[in-house]
Amino acid sequence: MSEFAEWIKIHKDALIAAATDKMVCSDTLRSQVEEVEESVADFFKAFGKAVEYDNPRILNAILVDWIEARPVPTHDEGETSGLLPALSTLKEALWEQIIASGGPDTIAYIQETERIFTEATHYLASLESEALLSYVRADLEKAKNNLLRLDKRKSDFIAVAAHELKTPLTLIEGYNNMLNAQFPADKHPDVALLMDGIAKGAGRLREIIQDMIDVSMIDMSLIKLHFQPVWIQRLIDAVQFDLREKLQMRRIDLIVERDKIPTLPTYADPERLYQVFSKIVSNAIKYTPDGGVITVSANELPGFVDVTVTDNGIGIEPEKLTLIFEKFSSQTEVANHSSGKVKFKGSGPGLGLAIAKGLVEAHGGTIWAESEGYDEERCPGSTFHIMVPVRSAPSEDHMATLFAQPNSN
Repeated sequence: MSEFAEWIKIHKDALIAAATDKMVCSDTLRSQVEEVEESVADFFKAFGKAVEYDNPRILNAILVDWIEARPVPTHDEGETSGLLPALSTLKEALWEQIIASGGPDTIAYIQETERIFTEATHYLASLESEALLSYVRADLEKAKNNLLRLDKRKSDFIAVAAHELKTPLTLIEGYNNMLNAQFPADKHPDVALLMDGIAKGAGRLREIIQDMIDVSMIDMSLIKLHFQPVWIQRLIDAVQFDLREKLQMRRIDLIVERDKIPTLPTYADPERLYQVFSKIVSNAIKYTPDGGVITVSANELPGFVDVTVTDNGIGIEPEKLTLIFEKFSSQTEVANHSSGKVKFKGSGPGLGLAIAKGLVEAHGGTIWAESEGYDEERCPGSTFHIMVPVRSAPSEDHMATLFAQPNSN
């Protein structure tokens, strides 16, 4: 047995008492190591063995026990508190006893102590890092599962609410049609005006309900696409025709660069693709001041047609270029929401761009936006890119169910 090992054996009780007093006096250290006196005794017993056999790794078992006795890291004022202070306190107590006992071997004993504690410190630090990393991973996984569960509940609620709203809406529309038949517009113009208001309000409500159903189907990967030959230019012409009243109301010019749009058809779902173009152009109208210009163009790329919708509107903040495609997102403050679908900076439930993204991705394409920034005075505008896959043949059975990817922005 080495002289230092013999010294430790002789002074073991004094070492245990001194180290225990130091740790018990500290609330932080006392909370880190259960059964302080027993743990200190086990440590110095192992330390004596490490010195005797010149093997610092003998302490590893004790350090592992410390980590396992504290499975969850504790936090003090926002910072993780560890076991390294406890190890430093044990070394401090040992040094004090070595110096107090005096003798010609004091320096040698301190050097040996430092060597063993240095290796023990490195090992304990690695153990704590692994334990903290495991804890953080588990915490993140738990948070992720909670978010997924909440998102599913929200999607389920939206789907149920949308279907429940359809029934009373159908009744309103039905009774309104009956009143139209009973009170013809040519004989009862005042009544007809009221019924027209009811019809427009019910129509807007039906659009919102359908958007809620669509976004739920996208979330649940239930979008069904019916592939058939589609001429993109015809779809854009249809969008331009259907939005003509809104464009006139806002005095906005919709310019379609037809010479840049491919004339050959691709295979896609025309109804869903029309829905995409309509929502993107409607969004451009919404954020373009009266008298503005919206340009629809296209570029042919290998395997895709890049349809672009460019406006000279208020633009988009750089940090929101991806967020705008999330559900319920909107650049408009809640207080500024408008009942008009395409009024300047008016806003609905914030589902249009999310639906457009889901439908484009269901086709196997992608969609993104670019803008210099948000400025209501300078109006830098924005450009939306809709990448539509070019197919020369439909999917098997002329019908395919493609699964939209859930949003990740």
